[in-house]
Amino acid sequence: MTIQVGEPIPDVTLRTVRDGRIRSVSTGELFRGKRAVLFGLPGAFTSVCSDFHLPGYIELAPSFLAKGADLVACTSVNDVEVMRAWFEAKGVGDSIVPLADGNGELAAAMGLDMDSRPWGMGIRSQRYAMLLDDGVVRFLGLDSPGEVAASGAPALLRELNSLASAG
Repeated sequence: MTIQVGEPIPDVTLRTVRDGRIRSVSTGELFRGKRAVLFGLPGAFTSVCSDFHLPGYIELAPSFLAKGADLVACTSVNDVEVMRAWFEAKGVGDSIVPLADGNGELAAAMGLDMDSRPWGMGIRSQRYAMLLDDGVVRFLGLDSPGEVAASGAPALLRELNSLASAG
C-alpha cells in the first residue's frame, strides 16, 4: 500500500555521501525534527531523471531552503557510488543530500517501488516528491513513468509555499 499524507516515513537505513565520506543514515534520524523535501526517482544517469527531474531541484534547492525547508534529499534505487558519481557529474554540490536505496528497501516500505524488469532495470522506485514535517508526510506528488509533473521541483515549491502561508 502506498504511503499516505499524515503517515510517518518508514525508518530505513540508507547510504549517503557527505563531505566526501560514505556513511549509513537512518531515515528516522535524518528527518526527525526537520521540514524536508524528499524526491525519489527510478535511476541515476537515466534520461528523464538526469535531464528533467534532478535539474529542477538543483535550481530550486536554495528556494526550498529560503521557504523553510531544512533539508533537500534525493533517493534512488542505486548504490552509493553511482549516486556519488551522478551528483558529481551533474554538479549538485552540497545543496541536495544523496540517499542511496540500493536494495529498494525504502521504496518498497513506502509502497513506491515498481517493476521495471520489462525495460531491463529491475525493481526501482516510482517517481515522486514529498514534503515531510518531523518525518511525517505532508504532501506526496506521484508521477507516471516518464513524467515529471506532480513530482517536479516547481510543483513541490508551490506546495511548500502554500503550507508556509497556511501555517
